[in-house]
Amino acid sequence: MAMAISSALPSSLLMAAAVMLLIVQAQGITRHYEFNVRVYICIACLSVVIAFLMNLIDRSIDLQVQMANATRLCATKSMVTVNGQCPGPELVAREGDRVVVRVTNNVAHNITLHWHGIRQVRTGWADGPAYVTQCPIQTGQSYVYNFTVTGQRGTLWWHAHISWLRATVYGPIVILPKPGVPYPFPAPHKELPVVFGEWWTADTEEVVNQAVQTGAGPNVSDAFTINGLPGPLYNCSAQDTFKLKVKPRKTYMLRLINAALNDELFFSVANHTLTVVEVDAVYVKPFTVETLVISPGQTTNVLLAAKPYYPGANFYMSAAPYSTARPGTFDNTTVAGILEYENPMSASAASFVKGLPLFRPTLPQLNDTDFVTNFTNKLRSLATAQYPAAVPQSVDRRFFFTVGLGTLPCPANMTCQGPNGTQMAAAMNNVSFVLPSRALLQSHFTGLSTGVYAPDFPVAPLSPFNYTGTPPNNTNVATGTKLLVLPYNASVELVMQDTSILGIESHPLHLHGFNFFVVGQGFGNYDAVNDPAKFNLVDPVERNTVGVPAGGWVAIRFLADNPGVWFMHCHLEVHTTWGLRMAWLVLDGSQPDQKLLPPPSDLPKC
Repeated sequence: MAMAISSALPSSLLMAAAVMLLIVQAQGITRHYEFNVRVYICIACLSVVIAFLMNLIDRSIDLQVQMANATRLCATKSMVTVNGQCPGPELVAREGDRVVVRVTNNVAHNITLHWHGIRQVRTGWADGPAYVTQCPIQTGQSYVYNFTVTGQRGTLWWHAHISWLRATVYGPIVILPKPGVPYPFPAPHKELPVVFGEWWTADTEEVVNQAVQTGAGPNVSDAFTINGLPGPLYNCSAQDTFKLKVKPRKTYMLRLINAALNDELFFSVANHTLTVVEVDAVYVKPFTVETLVISPGQTTNVLLAAKPYYPGANFYMSAAPYSTARPGTFDNTTVAGILEYENPMSASAASFVKGLPLFRPTLPQLNDTDFVTNFTNKLRSLATAQYPAAVPQSVDRRFFFTVGLGTLPCPANMTCQGPNGTQMAAAMNNVSFVLPSRALLQSHFTGLSTGVYAPDFPVAPLSPFNYTGTPPNNTNVATGTKLLVLPYNASVELVMQDTSILGIESHPLHLHGFNFFVVGQGFGNYDAVNDPAKFNLVDPVERNTVGVPAGGWVAIRFLADNPGVWFMHCHLEVHTTWGLRMAWLVLDGSQPDQKLLPPPSDLPKC
């Protein structure tokens, strides 16, 4: 929801404002948002400039993180929200803008917010993951996230980054191109966010706490949602259906965001095609599909071309899970919204007509890895003069990480419900990451890291094995808070290898603070001798979250040009809880503009 600027202003003031806006457009705009942990990220944008010129009231929005009641699936529950909404408000900015968001916590839980995909160049203090770049915002406290959108445009999103609170605390980020810069594709008639989520009738904090206490997998969600609505395929939910009304012959850009906690999703619109033009706020070579796949943490912009005539029918917009995990460990249901057409022969506005035929799309089988592979192989960067693919052509540091599940011994005086009486765990290079009680970034910046973390994360598995073959008998993992240290501006190549321990599974890995290029992927064990010859170093897709293929590997490259401590983790929340996470420590460079900025004065304390 954007703030409107009053037109009842003296013409001289409007003239002054217009001149100021032209200057601001050239230099970037400071956008002020105030969140009071109900985390509505509304846009007070341009009103701030005019208010400054005319000494008017502050146009910023006071947003609360607060409890609110919601009724879904015939049940009402109280949940953490931003401004009483789920999804929360849409944050809109332009490339080059400085964004200021005040978050105030009015709930009993500690809270942080992460601006997923924003690079946070030298502003790691605003990145958001709890105990990594900041201590949480405690009840009754506030914190100002202050950052600049540098060299990015497209769809990203924000979400809570502590425990499982992002189940209901999330919303879209729309970064518009600089003024006067068009999209590299025909401009759509209309564009809108389409956010996929998961709905639990139970309190998700109780769900995860029970799982941790028993050592077993958590209970799965009760439904998926589109823009917070479960839709007609669930009990008591026909009235809670997302509907998109379109006009014949028009094109619509859907800004797709997968905010689900634990599920990758297929998505399709019956009897329509989708042209993919962007992923993770990076333009791609356009290609057209009937169905796409989107992992938690990822965004995908698609163009939906309406039919050239009134079709006299309605169409489901459906999403259902992709998973190779064991049955019962994921929500195997389907969410649907409805695409409906305005009838040019009708005098009234479009409304859903029950008597019309309703078409449903055919989605892939839930474990259709071939489909996922074929889709991801189509993704290519534009690699043009205006939008180059700056792939590191040489590599300074090479790393090999195993990514997968494992177990921990059951603590004394406790009965565990994991495999063979153990606790479920997950790890990278056999290290299940333990969050510290002090924030990693502050510990690094102050030089007080002793007892907080060790800078010795393994660069490769300490005990190599047949990663996708018969798993070893010992499935236990080590635990620790280990960081991997990189010099400033190092070019990095990282291969992430899935393992068959407790079953092969796809893992969407998200890297904070950077975009990376997906230069290769395959199945089976990575071959360090022969596979690099197949890498795409010309136009690989650039993104911030990539799926490690089930039973396979993925290779990425990035330039470590952003000093700070940067979290990397699986975006399946259950796996992150079990320890499938680590952090990179990128050292300062030699120049002033290559150093981490000092922390803000209101940085929360642990």
